[in-house]
Amino acid sequence: MNAIYTKELKGYFRNVTGFVFFAFMSAIIGIYAAVINFSYAYPNFEYVLTGINFIFLLVVPLLTMRAISEERHQKTDQLIYSLPIKISKVVLGKFFAVLTVFALPLLLSAIYPLILSLYDPSGYISYASSYGTLLAFFLLGAALISIGLFMSSLTENQIISAVMCFGAVLLSILTEALANIIPSSVNASFFGFIVILILVAFLIYFLTKNSNLAWLSFIVLDIPLVLIRFIKSDLLYGALPSMLKAVSLFDKLDNFASGIFDITALIYYISIMALFLFFTVQSMEKRRWS
Repeated sequence: MNAIYTKELKGYFRNVTGFVFFAFMSAIIGIYAAVINFSYAYPNFEYVLTGINFIFLLVVPLLTMRAISEERHQKTDQLIYSLPIKISKVVLGKFFAVLTVFALPLLLSAIYPLILSLYDPSGYISYASSYGTLLAFFLLGAALISIGLFMSSLTENQIISAVMCFGAVLLSILTEALANIIPSSVNASFFGFIVILILVAFLIYFLTKNSNLAWLSFIVLDIPLVLIRFIKSDLLYGALPSMLKAVSLFDKLDNFASGIFDITALIYYISIMALFLFFTVQSMEKRRWS
């Protein structure tokens, strides 16, 4: 894994990708800090981090689009499969390389609360809130990067990988807004869950290329939903909006900016990260034996 990690990390800085990302991310954080913390005199650095959520739409596709798809395009993935190393270690090596590149500008931004404290004689700066939000921001990025790696494993075209990753991140950002738009009615939740189950079936098909397994999974998951609809329909009232709010990635970051150190949110980010890394391993294993 160390060899994969070193190779991937050096790859980001052999070309301009790593340097452009570091400069862009640092510049965005610096601009928002200058406006929010210095121009508007807010001593809360956490407001900067919650204000730059949109940056994930750009940086996650940029960092992950070539991670695995380039290997497939250049056919070098066949060499990886022939190595005496587990695919999980290959995926983790690539993941930690991307995560390191993502973490570098965040490490630089960690000095902002210290700088702000020099201009805040009242001692209002909350280091716990600032650095807690920074930790949550980092883990949010790790979760989105794992999603980007999975998208990269599905295609050999970097552009398609970037577009799919962009769509996934955009959907994550809009989850809470969708929860507020979707009606709380029983039918809205029922048909919404049907759509989600269809997407799950498509995911299973992409991972296994087994249409029978995909259909069987859809039917097995659909049966309890139909039973609930006709036997205990009141359970579906408002269920879909509530679920969307519960699974929202970006909404949980606001808790930290409000001064709440939400352990469950950190565990949720780590769980999403682990889940999509597992999906990525399975996607590569499928190609290995296909």
